[in-house]
Amino acid sequence: MSTVKIVAEYAKSSRSSCKGCSQAIPAKGLRLGIVNRHPRGFDTTHWHHLDCFPFRSQPIESAEEINGYALLEKSDRDALKKLEDEGFRNSDKVAAFDFDGCLVNTSVKRIGADAWSLLYPTIPEKLQSLYNDGYKLVIFTNESNIERWKNKRQQAVDSKIGRLDNFIKLVNVPIQVFIACGLGKGSGQTDDPFRKPNPGMWKLLEEHFNSGIAIDMNQSFYVGDAAGRIKDHSDADIKFAQAIGLKFYVPEEYFAA
Repeated sequence: MSTVKIVAEYAKSSRSSCKGCSQAIPAKGLRLGIVNRHPRGFDTTHWHHLDCFPFRSQPIESAEEINGYALLEKSDRDALKKLEDEGFRNSDKVAAFDFDGCLVNTSVKRIGADAWSLLYPTIPEKLQSLYNDGYKLVIFTNESNIERWKNKRQQAVDSKIGRLDNFIKLVNVPIQVFIACGLGKGSGQTDDPFRKPNPGMWKLLEEHFNSGIAIDMNQSFYVGDAAGRIKDHSDADIKFAQAIGLKFYVPEEYFAA
């Protein structure tokens, strides 16, 4: 039977590729390796980018346990500690949510990191319960203002990121976020494959940002407010869930029930 250890080092060349996303690891870039030591006496190492490393399937009690940790630059040691402290996890169970109109109240007339409010008081408790049950929490959100506001693009970015950061601080659970910045159909441009209802953001998660862990579609689900009802602004959320094959809930059904 083989034994496993985890190592960290800076790549000596750009010849290694990440086992998680299959992309090259640049020379001098930080890489984490899973080393299998076989009884015959040789080692095999599977290298990963930091963001692609399967911490869920290769758990460690502390970052200091990683071979080579003490030799890393402080910024990289801090990045490893941050992942440990935040408890970020990849999982076969995904609880996914829209942001605006689902988790928070926002208005197109108000901008800024603080221009939002919690949609339901039960949200922090619900998200914590999901996290405790082993779910990976993910937000998929469209934000066309980042593309549309060509003269105020940084303001649109700061506003969106600020709201998301402040929300995650409030609910106090690790959440992975995907933002589609392109415009939709009818804008005179090619339809953005990452903008909901297109499934591009989900494919990114599935193929590159879940450490290669297959997602259990029977246990996973998606919550969003754009369900094609009379007062809804669109049907993007329900069609996004249908395109992926996920169970779908509207916010009042999931958080107010």
